Amino acid sequence: MTTATRQEVLGLYRRVFRLARKWQAASGQMEDTIREKQYILNEARTLFQKNKNIHLPPMGLTPLQGRGLRTQEKLRKLSKPVYLKSHDEVS
Repeated sequence: MTTATRQEVLGLYRRVFRLARKWQAASGQMEDTIREKQYILNEARTLFQKNKNIHLPPMGLTPLQGRGLRTQEKLRKLSKPVYLKSHDEVS
């Protein structure tokens, strides 16, 4: 993992924890708020640990010609979430 990617991931992790700290349940009940905060923290820890060993190729470093471009575009299409693929087909 590059230093820049690591910093982005750690920044995201911190943002999730800040969000959990300020979280208020929609019901306004203190018990619900505590339960939801704990859920957010546990889910973040679990997912970050689960995805710790995922290594993505750097997308912007391949030359923008020939086979490198085709490979880069192919990787980009494969790495998109399903909900974005339908957006690409429309636009």
